[in-house]
Amino acid sequence: MKTVKTKPPLLKYYFLTFASLSFLILFFFFSNQRHHSLTSFLTTTAATTHASSASEVDLKIRPGYTSYDAYIQRQLNKTLNPKLRKIWMTRDWDRKIHVFSNFLRELQLQNLLSNSSKSLCIGARVGQEVEALKRVGVSDSVGIDLVPSPPLVLKGDFHNQPFDNETFDFEFSNVFDHALYPRKFVGEIERTLKPDGVCVLHVALSTRADKYSANDLYSVKPLIHLFQRSQLVRVRKVDGFGLDTEVIFRKKKATQRS
Repeated sequence: MKTVKTKPPLLKYYFLTFASLSFLILFFFFSNQRHHSLTSFLTTTAATTHASSASEVDLKIRPGYTSYDAYIQRQLNKTLNPKLRKIWMTRDWDRKIHVFSNFLRELQLQNLLSNSSKSLCIGARVGQEVEALKRVGVSDSVGIDLVPSPPLVLKGDFHNQPFDNETFDFEFSNVFDHALYPRKFVGEIERTLKPDGVCVLHVALSTRADKYSANDLYSVKPLIHLFQRSQLVRVRKVDGFGLDTEVIFRKKKATQRS
C-alpha cells in the first residue's frame, strides 16, 4: 500500500515562524540592552574616576603635620600672634569691615542673603566679617575660631562645628586653605546649613596662600566634588585680601537629593 504524506497544518507553520521571529527580536533587544548598560556603566565610571582624579590633582594637602594636635598648634601660632592680633584689631579693623560689607550688600541684592538669615562666619579670627554682617542688617550672626573673640566670635573648630544640624541660613568663610581635612570642613558646613541655605567661600586659585595654610587649591573642581549635597550657584573673581575667587553653593532641599 502506498503511504500518503500529509503536510503540517498551516496554523502550526505560522506558529513556528512567529516563535522564531519573537526569539530573534528578544535576543537582539536584550543584547543591545546589555551593551547599552555596560557602555553607560563604563562611561559613568570613567567620568567619576576622571572627576575624582582632577579633584585630587587640584587640591593638595601640605605635608609636615605629625598629628592633629601639631596642626592645631600651628594654626594657634598665627591666631595668637600678638603682632597680628593688634593689626587685626586696629589698622585692619575698619578696612576689612568696609570690604566685607560691600561683598555682603551684593549678596543681599542677589537674594543670597537677607536680614533674617541666621549666619555663621567660619574661621572669623577677631570677627570683622561678623561685624560687617551686623552692620548691613544681618543681626543674628556669629563667628567661630580656635581662639574666641567675644562677643562676635565663639570658640570652635571648623572640622567639628559646635552647632546642631541645619542651624544656619548662611555661612561664609575665607579660610578654606587652613583646612587640614577639606572633606570634613565642607561636611560640617553642609551639616549645619539649612536646606536651601547658602555658603560663600573666598579662596585663592591663582596665588598660593600663606605659610600657615594646610592645603593648596588650584581650581574650583575639588569644591564642586566636595559639596555633594549642594548646587553650585556661581563662581566669580574678587579681590578679597589675597583671595581671588568667590564660590557660592546652595544646599539642596530634601526632595532634590539624588
